[in-house]
Amino acid sequence: MNNRTFLCLYIYSFLSLIYYSVTGAPQHDYYDEELLLKPLPSGHVYAYFQFTTLWDVQFEASSFQHCHLFPRALGEIISRYNVQELHISLTEGLWRHETWGYPVHDAAPGAELWTWFKEGTENIDKKWKELTGALSGLLCVSLNFIDTSNSLNPEFTFQPTGVVSSTSVNSSYLRYATLPREIVCTENLTPWKKLLPCDAKKGLSTLLNAGYIHNTNYHSLGLHMRPVCRNTNCSQMSMELRQTVSLVYDMVILGTGNQDWSIKKLFGIGLSGACPLATMSNVYIDTTLNETGASFQLNPIPPAVITSIRGGYESKFAVYDIKALDIEGMFNIAAFYSSPRVYGVNLPPVLHANRYIVVLKRYIPGKARTRPYYLEVVLRLPPRSMTEISIDFDYVFLKWQEYPPDANHGFYIGAAVITAMLPVGRNYTGLPQDGSTITSSFNASRDGYLVQLRTETLIITLPTPDFSMPYNVICLACTVVALAFGPLHNITTKRLRLKDNEGQNHLLSWLKAKLKRSAEAKEKQS
Repeated sequence: MNNRTFLCLYIYSFLSLIYYSVTGAPQHDYYDEELLLKPLPSGHVYAYFQFTTLWDVQFEASSFQHCHLFPRALGEIISRYNVQELHISLTEGLWRHETWGYPVHDAAPGAELWTWFKEGTENIDKKWKELTGALSGLLCVSLNFIDTSNSLNPEFTFQPTGVVSSTSVNSSYLRYATLPREIVCTENLTPWKKLLPCDAKKGLSTLLNAGYIHNTNYHSLGLHMRPVCRNTNCSQMSMELRQTVSLVYDMVILGTGNQDWSIKKLFGIGLSGACPLATMSNVYIDTTLNETGASFQLNPIPPAVITSIRGGYESKFAVYDIKALDIEGMFNIAAFYSSPRVYGVNLPPVLHANRYIVVLKRYIPGKARTRPYYLEVVLRLPPRSMTEISIDFDYVFLKWQEYPPDANHGFYIGAAVITAMLPVGRNYTGLPQDGSTITSSFNASRDGYLVQLRTETLIITLPTPDFSMPYNVICLACTVVALAFGPLHNITTKRLRLKDNEGQNHLLSWLKAKLKRSAEAKEKQS
């Protein structure tokens, strides 16, 4: 045996020892995967996935250096920025509370992020900015656009959902922000699934097919981390990570022709089994609507049925334990309705809210010296009401050639135009749309009467420059230039030279010679 062979065997034995010391040690972490399918009275089907990782570990930065089921990429971010509690949601669409009831996890459209930092964390705004940048790279989402300009720390709304070390909660350690324009796509789903212990290769996560998820009426991805109590007296804490997916399917849009649905129709694939790392893998079917008329039968027959009484309301759930089932090939759960197009009784929830600006709106921002601001809205006004629309704007300073002849008079804003369809013709003198003369307006009853109103024009008085100052400045500048031009020109262009003595003597010799010749010429003439 040569030295190279001995070295290879030694390295292999050393690596095996490391592998055994890491994998052979008991891991105090648990992973559960669950799926809730709930037919809604409106004919939609609500699918809610929840993947929960519970880790019995001290909430310290060094704990995230060795992870088993908990995603290390997320753990390093949590430890680096002193995060106590983290909640992220990426949502496309709006949850209709009035017709769908309440979801398991509610989320705002777009991207929503709120975080509690640990007590004693310094420079929260800097940590918040760095945290959003790290999460942006982790989930491939534009959270890097979050900064102090669009963040806040609510005092009452977002209380900690996990364990807190003190009885009083300091909201200065909380940061909340939303990006309503954020679009949820496959680029967000792929890194989100990589945080799961089994990725998307085994278990309920294999149903998360991007082609079927993004065609739903509503879909939302969630990531929620918080500290929880490990025992009854809460002497020790554990870490809980919940990854959630909420989907709402419209069976009419899916083109099935009836209300029947199944796992294969909803997700395009059946179940091949549970995740090997999962302690629990269950599928729940809400069968409460079977008692209100929209009855359906499940195939295969559920092994167990649970009756839940909560808040005076009774619900029934069919339970399928995926780990206990002997699955060969693909496992599918289907619901067959006895009567086509029969919906259940819709009982709206006690509390629901809607917020809207108009029925219709069009807005084109202005461009300096190119186009004005344009705003057009459609409103439905209740009787005996007053509606106020206010717009805040800043008037930029003009160039000196752009001021009107009488700038001190003010600047005009054109009249607003209001167009309405009146239900009655009282005090109405306008011509009908299908008429051309005043005569055509007589006895011209119509379903509605179009009227247009113009408001007053506005004059805005703004500070204007003193137009006498340019004249004074021009006169002063011209005078200074005229007086200074001559001396400066002479100094910068002329050169001073000493006189040449040889040249002077040569000139004197030439003059003497010339005078001598003149004298000799006069003598000859005489």
